[in-house]
Amino acid sequence: MQTNTPSRSTIRLTRRGRLALAALGAVVAGTAVAVPLLMVNGDDESRPRTLIVPEGWRASQVYAAIDKTLDLPAGSTKKSLAKADLKLPDEAEGNPEGYLFPATYPLPEKATPQKLLARMVETADKKFNGAPIAAGAQRNAMNVYQAVTVASIVQAEAPTRGDMGKVARVIFNRLERGMPLQMDSTVDYALGRSTPSTAADTEIDSPYNSYQRMGLPPTPIDNPGEDAVRAAVSPTPGDWLYFVTVKPGDTRFTADFAEHERDVAESNAQRKRADEAAKK
Repeated sequence: MQTNTPSRSTIRLTRRGRLALAALGAVVAGTAVAVPLLMVNGDDESRPRTLIVPEGWRASQVYAAIDKTLDLPAGSTKKSLAKADLKLPDEAEGNPEGYLFPATYPLPEKATPQKLLARMVETADKKFNGAPIAAGAQRNAMNVYQAVTVASIVQAEAPTRGDMGKVARVIFNRLERGMPLQMDSTVDYALGRSTPSTAADTEIDSPYNSYQRMGLPPTPIDNPGEDAVRAAVSPTPGDWLYFVTVKPGDTRFTADFAEHERDVAESNAQRKRADEAAKK
């Protein structure tokens, strides 16, 4: 049990630097991704032929994209869940978050929200329950649903594919030491937004508040891609407990809190300079 974890009011321990996110033109999972959702057959008036679900989208974003694609009233896809009969794991309790697998899906002439959601869940089931992922989850003392939950946090927190294994290791190291995960991405999910969390945000009463609650959140917080899932079942070896992105391409992982504080101070200074430059 970690008994000398510094106060949350001192610093949020595991986060991506805001400066890096702004410079990369991206934000944590849950925001609209700047990629074409719909693909048509060369004619702007044609009916969309495919639907692209990017890695890291939340279920709410997938629902909205299906509504738009099929020209349905907002909220139609979410309402269709009750009759979609999705083949989800028991732990999901009917919530498809994490199982709307990121991919490009064809849109047949008689496409419906139920059929599209079912196709996404079927794809996730094939990807997640194959031997490599299932065996990897068992190797790390998890079931597949827990592995997908870890992967969803990795997807939200890791600024690059190369950092995914290290972020996964931070998650496992904290769980093994009885430390709260303290991930901003879970708080963002609880608040239904994607803006960086504040100290006040980390006080909210939610099972997704990984500053206040121990262990994993009750469900995935987005729909992770294959790289994130592989990282979750095969984390990079290391003793890291903290990480922060100082600038694009420079995410620093450490097991030493004092070193982490110095990295955070450098990250904050970088962000301040960027904010000042943007105002000129």
